[in-house]
Amino acid sequence: METQAEYRRSSRAIGWQVAAVCAALVLLGAGLALAYMFWQTRPAEVNGPPEPGSVRVFLDPADLVLGGVVVGLGAIVCAGAAAWLIARRAVRPLEEAARIQQRFVADASHELRTPLAVLNARLQQLALLTPADDPRREVVGALREDAGIMSGIVDDMLAAATGAAPQRGRCALAEVMTAAAADMTLLAEGRGVRIATSPVPREVALPAADLRRCLVALIDNAIDHAPAGSTVSVTAVAERAVARIAVADSGSGITGIDPARVFDRFAHGVPAGGIPGAGGSRTRFGIGLALVAELTERHGGAVRVARTGPAGTVFELVIPFADEGADR
Repeated sequence: METQAEYRRSSRAIGWQVAAVCAALVLLGAGLALAYMFWQTRPAEVNGPPEPGSVRVFLDPADLVLGGVVVGLGAIVCAGAAAWLIARRAVRPLEEAARIQQRFVADASHELRTPLAVLNARLQQLALLTPADDPRREVVGALREDAGIMSGIVDDMLAAATGAAPQRGRCALAEVMTAAAADMTLLAEGRGVRIATSPVPREVALPAADLRRCLVALIDNAIDHAPAGSTVSVTAVAERAVARIAVADSGSGITGIDPARVFDRFAHGVPAGGIPGAGGSRTRFGIGLALVAELTERHGGAVRVARTGPAGTVFELVIPFADEGADR
């Protein structure tokens, strides 16, 4: 699994860093010891006449250097081995916790697939029983589409937990942006917020369902923190081989947390007024943004906070364009 491999890499990195510090200390100590011994090999009494019955012992500087090198290398090797073992023992509980978390996500995702499949089947049956001229048929169709998106999310969670390779694909950026904005229109209208989109007519190297989930999560986050009467803008710009999609709101900005950490799982901030849990400002970031970051990185993209402040926050999603000669 990727997470377990990251923990192993972290333990090795910690071991190397500790070993480097120990090596520097050993070399410093060995250097001081050698300097002292060299100084002692030429005492003033050597040049004087020998005293009756005295014994003189002379140390060869070359032997001193060799001995110091051997002792220093041995100490460095021992320090490195000890640092590696300590780092492995320190990281092992985290690795085990990550393994348990992945197992739980895999089990939960697997269990959710069955009720979602039943839900999809019932919605399909409901669609067949709804006449074509019935105004409720459009709502039933939207429900089927939402259920399909939920099934895709569960499949992605299961694939991520089991370490499966991401599903490759491509989609029309303009269509997905329009669909994502349509998904969030009812929620936006309920909060007195308008959604404006400005797409580009290009295809990106990301499955439509994955890009739609990323955009929905970012738009949902923007709506949640946008003041009533404002507009959440979703703008795409073509830049060489990538599309830069900006989701902007006019809220109070990110407060109480480093903007670089908003993509951490369960990251929390402090409201502008300093009262945790208060509304009206962008302060709480759940698992949604973390999933957006993981999903885009799996497909060679990236997401970041492009700007934040009292005038609002802009999230930027970077997605590579699909190759013109690639299969659809």
